[in-house]
Amino acid sequence: MGPSGRAAHGRIPAMIKSVRGTVRLLISGVALLWWTTAASGQVVTVVHNVNLRPDPSREYPSIRVLTPAEPPLSLLESSPESGYYHVRTSAGEEGYVWGGYVQVSVAPAAPTAPLPTGPGVPGSTSMVGCGDSLWQHVYHPSRLLVQQDCVTVTGVIVDATAGQAHHQPDGVRHEADGDTHGWLQVDSQFVDLINAGNRSDEGGNLVFEIVCHYTVTQSDAQPACAGFTDHTPIPPPGTHVAITGTLVQEKNHKQWNEIHPVSRIEAR
Repeated sequence: MGPSGRAAHGRIPAMIKSVRGTVRLLISGVALLWWTTAASGQVVTVVHNVNLRPDPSREYPSIRVLTPAEPPLSLLESSPESGYYHVRTSAGEEGYVWGGYVQVSVAPAAPTAPLPTGPGVPGSTSMVGCGDSLWQHVYHPSRLLVQQDCVTVTGVIVDATAGQAHHQPDGVRHEADGDTHGWLQVDSQFVDLINAGNRSDEGGNLVFEIVCHYTVTQSDAQPACAGFTDHTPIPPPGTHVAITGTLVQEKNHKQWNEIHPVSRIEAR
């Protein structure tokens, strides 16, 4: 073996040692990251028998009853929705529990990452949507899965309160968070927006929500509408319209599709 060969051979053990050291460092770093993430997570303790529900309401049957003997639950979202906390059990079941029957551990607040910027209107500071900054007035936006930042859908407005105990003259439901809950019978080219949830619970219609349109009666929704009211006119049922806004899917309830928030409605 020549001098250069012996020198190269001598460097190999040193390289192996260096690689092993790097691997050990990476493994230690990953372990430390896992430990700090797990240690800083908030947990929920059941203090009274409580239903684990599929969404933050009493609209659908509960998944099961949790008792105080239940192992601590993982808190998935720090803020409650309509009084319910989003949790995961030790068995991996995900659902919602009423806040009055559980105790949430105190953990340091972590800074929230900014929402990704949507296309919007050129020069707009809107983070998601059609460039009108309405997304900041959406109640509990984490419950919505954004499908398209800005769309325009045409169809006929349908009375969403027909046959209900509280029929509204404007044909839309007045939600406690101040939003509308209207129905749009979409034109044929938009039928692919109607999913199983729209068919089973929304009469086969696309839901549209104008945010902060009515008086807010739900206490935890008031900050989203503080100092803001959206006065977008709502044409009467039977009017053919074009509705522009953000296309989202509800993560709760029956996961129907919505235009939420609505940016504008134009009669056609």
